[in-house]
Amino acid sequence: MKILILGHKGMLGGDLVSILGISHDVTGKGTEDFNISSVEDCRDIILESEADVVINAAASTDVDGCESDREGCFSINSEGVKNIALICRDQDIKIVHFSTDYVFDGTKGNPYLEDDVCNPINVYGESKMMGELYLKELSDNYILVRTAWLYGKNGKNFVKAIIKKAKNTKKLEVVDDQIGSPTYTVDLATAVKKLIEGNYTGVFHVTNGGKCSWHEFAVKILEYAGITGVKVEPIKSVNLARKAPRPRHSVLSCQKFFDETKMSLRPWQMALSEYISRMK
Repeated sequence: MKILILGHKGMLGGDLVSILGISHDVTGKGTEDFNISSVEDCRDIILESEADVVINAAASTDVDGCESDREGCFSINSEGVKNIALICRDQDIKIVHFSTDYVFDGTKGNPYLEDDVCNPINVYGESKMMGELYLKELSDNYILVRTAWLYGKNGKNFVKAIIKKAKNTKKLEVVDDQIGSPTYTVDLATAVKKLIEGNYTGVFHVTNGGKCSWHEFAVKILEYAGITGVKVEPIKSVNLARKAPRPRHSVLSCQKFFDETKMSLRPWQMALSEYISRMK
């Protein structure tokens, strides 16, 4: 297949290029190559690509930054999706788009299913929910993948941040009242390959297996990185005083993905161990 990846230089985009490029004709466009909030720009690059599948891995993901720049956040995460969906609908092109556990408020207590009602509690989540609504309204040939707590080779992520901080301090403070599923972008990209090649459509939750708090995640990061002598102190979210509230329990159920593809992602601990080994 001919596949166009928007945001191909990003954390997820880079792994999508590597994994899909093995068996497909993959091209990429970075955010510097076009303005996703311009329908004309989107039309030009999509038509030029002659793609069978367009993967949108471009997004504004600075959760706290979105609180200060609502317009900019929505222009990428909502209007950008609308533009891509309109053009792909007219050209009969399949769309793969990514959303987030942050479209949920985190109060359910159990893993969220694909058809659970969205109720975001921050601007980032609102913008991603609106992008989902545009996609569902304008296309009937899409794969919408909700995922969570991404880390990978490219760009900034929690794993890199913890290791960097641990080299300069003997004490880290990390929240223990937010629960989710850390997800390695290599594993997510592999799952996306499965969905595309199987010609699936609809909404899928895809994360690595298991769940943890950010505090538990940080402890494992230091363990796997071989960093000792650093105390990881658990704190509550209220003590961080961050601009954007976060859902407390945003674990996603990946049962539908397994039922339909017979594939499941490995436990987050195994994925993290491999990632840190590769970083070394």
